Amino acid sequence: MTTTYEESWTARAACAGRSPDELFVQGAAQRQAREVCFGCPVRLECLVDALDNRIQFGVWGGMTERERRALLRRAPSVESWRTTLADLDRDHITELITQRWPVPKPARHEQSVN
Repeated sequence: MTTTYEESWTARAACAGRSPDELFVQGAAQRQAREVCFGCPVRLECLVDALDNRIQFGVWGGMTERERRALLRRAPSVESWRTTLADLDRDHITELITQRWPVPKPARHEQSVN
């Protein structure tokens, strides 16, 4: 099964009637904001748009800014997410979106005691 994308997806988005202030939050509030996306019928179209256009701010397609940056770093050779995801079935794409990308922990430097 291939996934098709429409250009008019924004009108059918779960967040269409919400204030942008709800989705363009910072830090930990993004994790709460993305819950709106998980029941959205156009979540995939939204994510593809954000990835292809390298949108840096806000929650898009169920992914936070940090999660999208991590995905883009892990797949730097992808030129078109629309094309890449079109070859996958919807279940595989959903699995990709719902993965919780691990946030690298800062290296701890132990101080030597003399």
